[in-house]
Amino acid sequence: MSSTSKPTTRTLRRTAVAATSAALAGVLLAACGSGGGSGSGSTGGGPVHIKVWAWYPQFKQVVAEFNKTHKDVQVDWVQAGVGQDEYTKLKTALKAGQGAPDVVMLEFQELPTIQLTKGLLDMGKYGANDDKGNYVDWAWKQASDGDHVYAIPVDGGPMAMMYRADLFKKYHLKVPTTWAEYKQEAEKLHKADPNAYMTDFGSDETAAGWRQGLTWQAGSRPYTYSASKLPDIGVKLNDDNAKKVYEYWGDLVKNKLVDTQSYATTDFYNGLSTGKYATYIAAGWGPGYLSSVAAKTSGKWRVAPLPQWTAGGNAQGDWGGSSFSVTSQTQHPKEATEVARELFGTSQAAWKIGIDQAYLFPLATPTLNSEYFKDKKYDFFGGQQINKVFVPAANGIGVFDWSPFQDFAYNTDTSEVGKALQGQNAWSAVNDNVQDQVTSYAAKQGFKVSK
Repeated sequence: MSSTSKPTTRTLRRTAVAATSAALAGVLLAACGSGGGSGSGSTGGGPVHIKVWAWYPQFKQVVAEFNKTHKDVQVDWVQAGVGQDEYTKLKTALKAGQGAPDVVMLEFQELPTIQLTKGLLDMGKYGANDDKGNYVDWAWKQASDGDHVYAIPVDGGPMAMMYRADLFKKYHLKVPTTWAEYKQEAEKLHKADPNAYMTDFGSDETAAGWRQGLTWQAGSRPYTYSASKLPDIGVKLNDDNAKKVYEYWGDLVKNKLVDTQSYATTDFYNGLSTGKYATYIAAGWGPGYLSSVAAKTSGKWRVAPLPQWTAGGNAQGDWGGSSFSVTSQTQHPKEATEVARELFGTSQAAWKIGIDQAYLFPLATPTLNSEYFKDKKYDFFGGQQINKVFVPAANGIGVFDWSPFQDFAYNTDTSEVGKALQGQNAWSAVNDNVQDQVTSYAAKQGFKVSK
């Protein structure tokens, strides 16, 4: 879920298979590109109009700010759908060779899939590399490949632990700093109140990115991928760190220390708002989501760093994040690149809207590390300056590669987690099963897979 469409289908990361096997195989084997572009036009002597697809909250105000401050380029915004709905339309347009926007909002994990179809413009040819120093390193590396720039980062999802301070006080719980302590406090809570849980385990497809973020924090790096090195790709979804995470949460599930409701459901929302869940392991966009679905709990929550696997450690993970890309169909690559770079970029006015009204978590370092953002107090969290937790987390995230078949991997992971929940397979087998299926799928698409 870019940190964006809360609380519906930003949707805590919807997952559906994005491209058919035949389409991926065709791209790899034939290296086909998209046809000529349609793009937005300009009137004689007037500004160039750039069509943008995006679903950021309060985006209308951001567009208005851009259009007010730019004379030669104007943005025409279209809400073409959220997440997969937008991606489906984009892929259809790219395949048809017409109908794509000039600029499109894409979540980071979608970039390799779209880039593989030659659907994205290399903005590095139009000055985008000048922005490299304005963004956190891990995000810029996800949006680029050497000097090739395929996206401009906007927002991210560094993870932290939100917790009910009132429940922790009531049950004399310690704010855990390690995952071992987290389990201990979960046992204490559930013993005191069998109807309460430390949290809800994100087991459904909307939480696939959540699970990925937790393995990311544990040190797992499932993919080694660069578009410039195709068809080679490294896939290791069953390393020791990934297995450690899944077996840990599987143990909490088996001992009924965490709930197993699907995310983005009424039962999950109720759990957050009724006190059924004492913590919510979430991302930097989570405060906006939580304040929306659990409004009546305002003032009761606080934010603490993500528990660590090693006491005193500083390992971080990310859940979500989005960017602006320019499609290969644009007829105005220079102006479209300008729009992608400057709609948010380092604009103080745009980011004030994004932070104050949309709960976006900025990846532009001038905004991320600004006193305004770090010192901002949130009434929902009892006046806590929660970004003093999230900002160090964002700055501590390590480099991470996504795959060009991320939707398939997420879908497979969700299926195997479901089998473990139903007792059909052991939790210790989940990662191995996912590894086998994903590597087989990748090989059939023409990738040369190393493990």
